[in-house]
Amino acid sequence: MPPRAFVSWLLLSVAPAAPAGVAATTLAAPPGSGAVAETSFVLRPDRVFDGTGETAHEGWAVLVTGEKIAAVGPAASLRVPAGARAIDLAGTTLLPGLIDAHSHVFLHPYDETPWNDQVLKEPLAYRVIAATLHCERTLRAGFTTLRDLGTEGAGYADLSIQRAIEEGRIPGPRLLVATLAIVATASYGPGPLGFAPEFVPPRGAQEASGVAEVVKAVREQVGHGADWVKVYADYRRGPAGAAVPTFSLDELKALVEEAHSAGRPVAAHAATAEGMRRAALAGVQTIEHGYGGTAEVFKLMAERGVAFFPTLTAEEAYSEYFQGYKRGSEPMTADMQNVLRAVRLARAAGVVVGCGSDVGVFAHGDNWRELAWLVKAGMTPAQALVAATSVNAKVIGLGDRVGRVEAGLLADLVAVAGDPTREIGATAAVRFVMKGGRVVRQP
Repeated sequence: MPPRAFVSWLLLSVAPAAPAGVAATTLAAPPGSGAVAETSFVLRPDRVFDGTGETAHEGWAVLVTGEKIAAVGPAASLRVPAGARAIDLAGTTLLPGLIDAHSHVFLHPYDETPWNDQVLKEPLAYRVIAATLHCERTLRAGFTTLRDLGTEGAGYADLSIQRAIEEGRIPGPRLLVATLAIVATASYGPGPLGFAPEFVPPRGAQEASGVAEVVKAVREQVGHGADWVKVYADYRRGPAGAAVPTFSLDELKALVEEAHSAGRPVAAHAATAEGMRRAALAGVQTIEHGYGGTAEVFKLMAERGVAFFPTLTAEEAYSEYFQGYKRGSEPMTADMQNVLRAVRLARAAGVVVGCGSDVGVFAHGDNWRELAWLVKAGMTPAQALVAATSVNAKVIGLGDRVGRVEAGLLADLVAVAGDPTREIGATAAVRFVMKGGRVVRQP
């Protein structure tokens, strides 16, 4: 998507004032206002983590010109142009803008409102307002890019949110959107199980059966502007609500072929080993959840270059909502232990594991929790940071634009208190956010 100014007039009322000794920053103005934003900054944190490797670089600084990073390196070596505005970020580590590759901006936590009630009872206008606030909260939490994998009954409204962000009318992260998502007939909510047969509730995704309908659904979503195609390769339609495959391998292959013909990658919801196997064989780019993955399935994914987004925080949230789990306590539920097992199997097989949290199931702005779970699953803090920056950027197709602190890339940058390469919880302590060279949040 083409970069555009993104910080709207709304931020003028919510951004904190700069403290003594820190130059005030001109924010983007409403379209057509004629105001000119500052175009050069020199950012001076204690250290810079560039999105690669295991360590942060002490004493580095970053020069931003326009919407891009102009230079990065030891502070004394930077040639800072006259008029560049210095921002003192003492006590912080500067990182690439964080990326959550599995979000749902139209959802909010199920302990506030159950999923069925959100889809059935919340008017579309209400959900769009909520999504707008979720996007602002996410951006201010240091996540400058989201891959949003389905509107969950809100139709094509994600395209309007995306457009409003790109035009600078509302603040929010860069969005890649999947619009409705595609599900097998009668294999997603609300219902039909539990509803009177004569009542047909609205659906949380687009239903299809057979190759012809699957291809049509892809064409419709791509035609409306979907950046990614999302398919549910399995779902809880089995006996006693067990997850089982939904689409046949032939249907999935047709879906992927049509999406790829249109230049769109495919993400597959798959929680079972068989659903994952079919999705990988069909040629999807990413598999989401994967709780039931086996060593054999992860080996297949590694061979076919399929990335894995395990959504660990969502499993913790489900355990809280439905199994009485208390966050941070021991023992973990069996489901939580199972998803940790899946991540370890995936990494042992050489699968690329990214950071995708399924935020919306839990509160927007708390996306950092997924990084903490990746560390619990065996990554070092630096590896979790790489997963949420350069790895995610490459997997979602933005690796030449974001995900690293590197000259020539877009200036999507976040500073957090302390050193997250040593303590991943520091990613919750955001002090500064910049997107495309525009300051969103500063000390």
